[in-house]
Amino acid sequence: MPPEMYHQEFDVPEQLQDTIKCFWYNRRDSAEPQSIFEVTPDGYAEIIFYFSGECSVIQNGILQPLPSPFMMGLLNQPVHFHMANRLEIIAIRCFPWTVFDLLELPSGKVGVHTFEHPIAQLHSTLEALVRQGKIEDAIDQVKQYFLTMRSHVSTDSMLFKAGVALREAKGTLPVSQVAEAANATVRTLERKFKESSGHTVKDVSGLMRFEQARNHLWLHPDVNLAGLAIDLGYTDQSHLSKEFKRYTGITPAAFARKAKKGRQMISSDFVAFVQS
Repeated sequence: MPPEMYHQEFDVPEQLQDTIKCFWYNRRDSAEPQSIFEVTPDGYAEIIFYFSGECSVIQNGILQPLPSPFMMGLLNQPVHFHMANRLEIIAIRCFPWTVFDLLELPSGKVGVHTFEHPIAQLHSTLEALVRQGKIEDAIDQVKQYFLTMRSHVSTDSMLFKAGVALREAKGTLPVSQVAEAANATVRTLERKFKESSGHTVKDVSGLMRFEQARNHLWLHPDVNLAGLAIDLGYTDQSHLSKEFKRYTGITPAAFARKAKKGRQMISSDFVAFVQS
């Protein structure tokens, strides 16, 4: 039996909107001693605090317990988390080109990543509030922490402009047009982007575009795939299928068939990570 789940997203103060997409809270209760939920790739990095239960991930074939908080960077394939009993999560969904600067950490290509940082001191405060059911108060604590962090970090205007262009086009712009929007050469933008996120503009664009395809198929599994491919800027349906399989291991047609049979056939948890 899949775990029961509740999910809520919270808006970001204007001062943080160039670095953070949203804050979210998730609660999942499982009758099983151990359950598994899948997170598929998307165009964001997440900083995740969890409380009450245990959370682990398989790394190098070994089930490794995760500290709170941990970071989930850009993924290139689904990750399966193992949870024990009840699990409550508070997370910060960040743009991948800002998260490392915001935390003042060295960038890198990371999937699930553990790190040492003063932000870990927030855990006990958040845990106390979550146990009291004061979720909005806990989110306010997170907001205040990041408002303080943000005031100490200067935003690269080139990356900000590039990020706006990427988000507005949902990953469909060629790198040359992203560079034009950022008033930069392609070479300079790529260097800055790689330094800040550990990924190329093309990497992030591909994930953002895949995310749109995944979300649309989840909500509208009967959509015409050839038309969807064109709408999202893929060359053709074959291109969409190749990219979709690269990130999920299955074709969009197979994903749509499973979605039509019922979301629970994939995992009732998946819907929590279909981003708004």
